[in-house]
Amino acid sequence: MVVAVGKRVLDSGWIAARSTEVKLTGIQLTTTNPPSVGPKSPWMEAVVPGSVLATLVKNKVVPDPFYGLENEAILDIADSGRDYYTYWFFTTFDCKLSANQFLDLNFRGVNYSAEVYLNGHQKLLPKGMFRRHSLDVTSILNSEGSNLLAVLVHPPDHPGKIPPEGGQGGDHEIGKDVTTQYVEGWDWICPIRDRNTGIWDEVSILVTGPVKIIDPHLVSTFYDNYTRVYLEAAVELENRSSTVAGCTVNIQVTTELEGDVCLVEHLQTQYLAIAAGKCVKYTFPQLFFYKPNLWWPNGMGKQALYNVTITANIEGHGESDTWNQLFGFRKIESSIDKNTGGRLFRVNGKPIFIRGGNWIVSDGLLRLSRKRYETDIKFHADMNFNMIRCWGGGVAERPDFYHYCDIYGILVWQEFWITGDVDGRGVPVSNPNGPLDHDLFLFCARDTVKLLRNHPSLALWVGGNEQVPPPDINNALKKDLQLMPHFQTVIEGDKKLPVSTALCDYLDGTRIYIQGSMWDGFADGQGNFTDGPYEIQYPESFFKDDFYKYGFNPEVGSVGMPVAATIRATMPIEGWQIPLFNKVADGYVEEVPNPIWTYHKYIPYSKPGKVHDQILLYSLPTDLDDFCLKAQLVNYIQYRALLEGYSSHMWSKYTGVLIWKNQNPWTGLRGQFYDHLLDQTAGFYGCRSAAEPLHVQLNLATYFIEVVNTLPNDLSDVAIEASVWDLEGTSPYYKVYEDLSIPSKKTTRVAEMKYPKCKNPKPAYFLLLKLYNKSDYSILSRNFYWLHLPGGDYKSLEPFRKKKIPLKLTTQTFISGTTYEMEVLVQNRSKKPDPSRHLTDQNNFITKIQHKAAGDDYDANSELQPALTNPQENEHDDGTRKGGFFRSLSRIFFSETDGNSMRVCEVNGSDIGVAFFIHFSVHAANAKYQEGEDTRILPVHYSDNYFSLVPGEQMRIKLSFEVPPGVTPRVTLHGWNYPGGHAVHH
Repeated sequence: MVVAVGKRVLDSGWIAARSTEVKLTGIQLTTTNPPSVGPKSPWMEAVVPGSVLATLVKNKVVPDPFYGLENEAILDIADSGRDYYTYWFFTTFDCKLSANQFLDLNFRGVNYSAEVYLNGHQKLLPKGMFRRHSLDVTSILNSEGSNLLAVLVHPPDHPGKIPPEGGQGGDHEIGKDVTTQYVEGWDWICPIRDRNTGIWDEVSILVTGPVKIIDPHLVSTFYDNYTRVYLEAAVELENRSSTVAGCTVNIQVTTELEGDVCLVEHLQTQYLAIAAGKCVKYTFPQLFFYKPNLWWPNGMGKQALYNVTITANIEGHGESDTWNQLFGFRKIESSIDKNTGGRLFRVNGKPIFIRGGNWIVSDGLLRLSRKRYETDIKFHADMNFNMIRCWGGGVAERPDFYHYCDIYGILVWQEFWITGDVDGRGVPVSNPNGPLDHDLFLFCARDTVKLLRNHPSLALWVGGNEQVPPPDINNALKKDLQLMPHFQTVIEGDKKLPVSTALCDYLDGTRIYIQGSMWDGFADGQGNFTDGPYEIQYPESFFKDDFYKYGFNPEVGSVGMPVAATIRATMPIEGWQIPLFNKVADGYVEEVPNPIWTYHKYIPYSKPGKVHDQILLYSLPTDLDDFCLKAQLVNYIQYRALLEGYSSHMWSKYTGVLIWKNQNPWTGLRGQFYDHLLDQTAGFYGCRSAAEPLHVQLNLATYFIEVVNTLPNDLSDVAIEASVWDLEGTSPYYKVYEDLSIPSKKTTRVAEMKYPKCKNPKPAYFLLLKLYNKSDYSILSRNFYWLHLPGGDYKSLEPFRKKKIPLKLTTQTFISGTTYEMEVLVQNRSKKPDPSRHLTDQNNFITKIQHKAAGDDYDANSELQPALTNPQENEHDDGTRKGGFFRSLSRIFFSETDGNSMRVCEVNGSDIGVAFFIHFSVHAANAKYQEGEDTRILPVHYSDNYFSLVPGEQMRIKLSFEVPPGVTPRVTLHGWNYPGGHAVHH
């Protein structure tokens, strides 16, 4: 069929086979002998994008390397040789061009090199994992429209060997190539046997007319406190025809209004005559915007995005090519803070306190998809994070990753492919001069910049992890990534018309380049190993002045045990054994995990000589479920304390912190807030609480109540309610701090919480803090702690589990196809000890606050209204702002008069007390599963989880998830007082 101008992704219909098992040549495969899958055929269904190993796992040729110890049963490339993981990939596509049309075959990422055969013609894809390949295949298309495509993919040249002791990056040989380095194994992942060989990113065909648009570059500049904004766009135009092309090039900027209605903000047209076979650079005249909606990071405001479309139309032909990009008007500045020595970021002139984490890759077999990327990034927004660091031993992340960071407001620190462990600082020292081919490294770096530079979420480039690139590479990157004059200094109140920069002379020019992750305002700024630590800590340690010396910590890590269901789903029964707790000197305990946990890089919850076992504070675990539940208690406390400790010193000592790390690309047992199956740990919700833009907290070192206000406006006429609850359900301590004024961009110390100094305090108790508006008792921040007296423990919580605390759950459900949106009102029905107190029990949260200080109109149109308590209030999909599904959903719920729209269930109990550590999960109710099989439906987005309710208190929890066709979901409630689980909805 004749096709229209545009791109078509080739993401289905691929088959693959090991090269040594295919006796035909590429020419034969794509002419006379096209392959097919069959009983005696070496060909199998392929995973594209994905690695060779992903294809083998899909077809059960090898076991799942992420299950138990199965990775040990898979042949490593060091033992098999490179030919073993050299694979053919084959597919077909239909495309019949009309006159003056051209076709490009595009590969956005291949690891490591490849030979391409199309209809019997060969083309080569040069080495390099992080480069795009574009092949003009117009002349070799099948005139009948059906085309045969075969790709022979070769592994990295230096896959290396894995020493018996493992290590960071194996024997470091992988560092000689321009590829991902984690694949030889690290202290958080096992070796990837094929070293991620494969077609690991998008394959597409692009139909154009005579003129092709290449790598547009968009830059916005700001004047008069962001009221005057200019958009500049540069583009390369290539005329592939044999005659002069009369080209009309257009740029259009639109913004979406309600529904499918778009407002055209700008439309500009220019005529160009492009000589035959020539490529020209063209810069559009600047487009002026008055008070445009600005793009803000998560927690600072909305992520306003405009659709920029560039088209090329040819006389006598019509549309030749089109390109579009969601673009955000924002300015990111960065400098070293004089007060703290840490790197300080400003977005649109406003300082932002960085709270985020480190990222490796979504999946260790590179099974990358938009759907998983959206879940990954939305999880980060749900945790109230505002930055992700793409670690240098991983990948240059893909446009789909950046798309969702744009949508959800997550700033990105993108590192190039250098690590201290592999490139000159490891043990043993190897590759002191980095990769063998420096020109290839720089080619990949420059191509990556062109691929990603138009994303508003991209905040900075960094040369490497705990290392700087070799001098020639580093100097070249500094030159290539130098800032345009407008971005070198803060421009305030400039009334002059902007001076156009030579945009075509800059590879980027809008965001800073830092040579390494421990240089220039990160860690000690001098490149010494001053990040970390990476192990369990006492919660109060994070608040102490001597915990970390420097202003911005790029890596600080700790534990990451998932829930018991994940252990059962990813390990055989031998892996369900919990650690032994061996007593050592000075009363400390050493955890001895089973071999499968050791293989999966388990971090203990104790550090003999430094930290007593934090799980044993709750008593000795009895089995896997008990161990994992107590681990979740520790996860919550550990990570909430980590972020609260850094926030306690916001701007006075720190400018930011990044946790090592947010997720695992496999079934690891350390440093994660959600597991590889996409189920959240309790640490996820500890972070979510601590990283609220406006947050009330207890300083665990001083026991002073503090308010962290990262917002740009002061708060007044607010109060804090502090109530202590004992295990008998009484409230022996109740204080209200009224008439508070909370300054912006500051952590304010309010008052000491003195219950531990009272007469006869209980050894373990609960503390509930609420920051609220005095006028209507609406909640601005809520924070629930379980605490013990100094030197004590939580062992009294063990008999507390037997208490039967009554609950009432009212569920509203909205179903659209396979998508479920639910709201559950959870009420603790036990009697309040004093009804005159605790006037905030309804927990009516303020989800939006207008952040506009008097006289400050820089953001008059940007509607700075972050969702403080529910990130789902600010959802988008593919660049379309949805205005908050649950806001419209609540109108459906509460205007509904049909009694069938509501489900009410009760959990009976006669005891009075706190309903402690409640959490929901979603399961398939009607599917046929074997006993012990994982029935969870994942992922699920919760507005909160692992929460607690004091007597008389209620909380609305919102859930959203998709179910497989034909499956009915069952929502189950669990908790410290509810061990067996209770069905809430099915």
